[in-house]
Amino acid sequence: MHLLVIGGSGLVGRELVAQALAAGDRVSATACAAGPGDPSVDWHRLDVRERAGVASLVAEVDPDAVVSTAYRVDDWATTADGAAHVALAVGSRPLVHVSSDVVFSGAAVTYAEDALPDPVSPYGAAKAAAETAVRAIAPRAVVARTSLVLGGSPFEGFVRRLATGAATGALFTDEVRCPVHVADLAAALLELAREPRSGVAHLAGPDAVSRAELGRLLAVRDGLDPGLLPVRARTAADRPGPLDVRLDATRTAAALRTPLRGVRSLLAP
Repeated sequence: MHLLVIGGSGLVGRELVAQALAAGDRVSATACAAGPGDPSVDWHRLDVRERAGVASLVAEVDPDAVVSTAYRVDDWATTADGAAHVALAVGSRPLVHVSSDVVFSGAAVTYAEDALPDPVSPYGAAKAAAETAVRAIAPRAVVARTSLVLGGSPFEGFVRRLATGAATGALFTDEVRCPVHVADLAAALLELAREPRSGVAHLAGPDAVSRAELGRLLAVRDGLDPGLLPVRARTAADRPGPLDVRLDATRTAAALRTPLRGVRSLLAP
């Protein structure tokens, strides 16, 4: 398979590139700036906000399948418009668009694949708009919602800095997610790209944990004292966005060969 990874320099994109190469695939990938320089990968500089540029690149690369991970939390044009540009350019090729649990408000707490988005933050609204655009333009595409991603994530670095006194702040006791490891997520995304399906898939772990509990698990894993981690309720911090959002991935997990491991087993001592 010739795979094109849109956003190949990010956390999920890098893992997708590595796993596809390990499987013997031909890999092309994009980055906002210059690519990492791996000679095994055909790197391209791309700004997904530029519709013509996206169309030109996809036509030039002519991949068998596309996985799109590109987003920016603070930029509607990248997250929403960029997703539409990719869907338009891909045409009839298999497309897996990576979305997020932030499309939900948390009012229902648990969300299956058929739940309707009800975002409560600007980023959540942009991700929901991206989903709508992709499903309208490319009805054969898969919209793959995921949750907090572990495996070299910024959150893990923040926990280490908190535990060592190198950062200030706190971990929230009332912000709950269903974390997934980047290796499991990338493997599942590749499986969806190789055996094209359509519709919505939930790619999240089975364990719902607060950021405070997750931080304690990460600290123990890293040999740090979890008692040094400051914790508090996010409701007192006046920050926008959903609190308790649990993606129910039961249906998706049953259809995949790739296991989506829970964080408690991943981080068990």
